[in-house]
Amino acid sequence: MGKLTVRALRAVLVVVLAGTVFVQAGMAWALVSGSDPEDGSLPLTPLRVITILGIGTAQVALVCVWRLVTMVRRGTVFSHAAFRYVDVIIGAIVAAALVWFAVTALNAPGQRDDPGVTLIMGGIGVAILGVALLVLVLRMLLAQAVARDVEAAQMQAELDEVI
Repeated sequence: MGKLTVRALRAVLVVVLAGTVFVQAGMAWALVSGSDPEDGSLPLTPLRVITILGIGTAQVALVCVWRLVTMVRRGTVFSHAAFRYVDVIIGAIVAAALVWFAVTALNAPGQRDDPGVTLIMGGIGVAILGVALLVLVLRMLLAQAVARDVEAAQMQAELDEVI
């Protein structure tokens, strides 16, 4: 991975992380100050708490991606240390799906006249779980690459002994 690609990705990660921290701070301020009146149409306090938690799952994934990019840049991504970050990313995506299902459940009573919205939101939650499965498949590919790398290193060591 080139230096320009790494710098561009890191710039995007910094902007997204800063944006999510800004939104979290705004949500936390609205919770603490109580300055936002609720009209009763939506339970805003639980939605704010869920939003803060959901953004937290994205932040965890962003930090793990940053660490993986660092490993790629150093040439150490094909090691067992990378699995820790990939596993955390998978967990964060599953947590995000659960948070989304909670939002869907909170929103469902207001959608009694149009249950299609709730079904669409449920479908989005399933799609988020699909992303977690995709990352799991990529983890399996990483495991194969690490196994091949270890095997190649052993063969090289044996060849060095013969020579």
